[in-house]
Amino acid sequence: MINDCAFVGETLISYLPSDIRAFHLKRSRGIFDKTLRLALNISRAEADIYHVHYLLQDCYLALKFGKHPIIGHAHGSDLRSTLKHRIWGRIVSHNLRHCEKVLVSTPDILDVARSFCENAEYLPNPVDTNRFYPIPAKPHRGKLRVLIASGCNWKVKGTDMAIRALSQLTDEVEAYMIYWGPDKEKSVALAKSLKMPLNLLPRISQRKINEYYWNTHVVIDQFKEGTTGQTLLEAIACGRPVITYLSSKYDYYKDFPLKDVNTIEKIAGAIQDLTPRLWKKEYEYFTKHHDPRSVVGRLAHIYEDQIECGTSQTTK
Repeated sequence: MINDCAFVGETLISYLPSDIRAFHLKRSRGIFDKTLRLALNISRAEADIYHVHYLLQDCYLALKFGKHPIIGHAHGSDLRSTLKHRIWGRIVSHNLRHCEKVLVSTPDILDVARSFCENAEYLPNPVDTNRFYPIPAKPHRGKLRVLIASGCNWKVKGTDMAIRALSQLTDEVEAYMIYWGPDKEKSVALAKSLKMPLNLLPRISQRKINEYYWNTHVVIDQFKEGTTGQTLLEAIACGRPVITYLSSKYDYYKDFPLKDVNTIEKIAGAIQDLTPRLWKKEYEYFTKHHDPRSVVGRLAHIYEDQIECGTSQTTK
């Protein structure tokens, strides 16, 4: 397995059956680590199958070094935005055309992937339930503790919408926000202009983020993309109801109890209407679609199919 995104690869590896031995070739964002060192490590790698996360240079290098069969795993921005880039888009489209199999982590990019690779498939992201698991919330003293957990990004996450919605509920909620992302300063300024008290939390490692979920009553995710993200899944796994925007146009989300929450009024209304039933229904959705054992079970079959296809082609 080459590279990772939101620890999806790491989670997949940790739940693989014992008869599949995985080596994870990770890298940092350092210029040397993601260029020369990456090329050297990929060139030396030997495996029966190559699973590459994010369809940019990692996947391109694996293809150039003749590593086959390759499963290219798209995680969102590589197909939503990078594919449209004048230069990097050529690399992404090349990778889509030449991978033996393409997986996508969200359904909104499935049609894009299939326009290049007919066998592209949606594989729901897993969550490590050994680290993210339900813990009862502490009783609240009149106000719900609400956490804006996604990175502060107005265009991609709609953080400004969340702040404006919470500003209408200052008598009912105690708002917290993880202070990171390109619009973190703008988000703080907006809260001040709306006279909304906003408690800032430092960004911590993904391995400790479960503590933030457990110390809150409600988690706020994103209101722009209309698809599942790791924040949503991790918070549900930790036992917290999540207010987010999942689009009803995707049939994959028909089991999710909260759909089309994509305006300030709907966000505020969803928080006010919160009941224990919401988390129970969200958790049912999570266990049905994102339990790591079922996701990895599907992945193991995909591995077997690709190896069998490679073997039959070699025989011919």
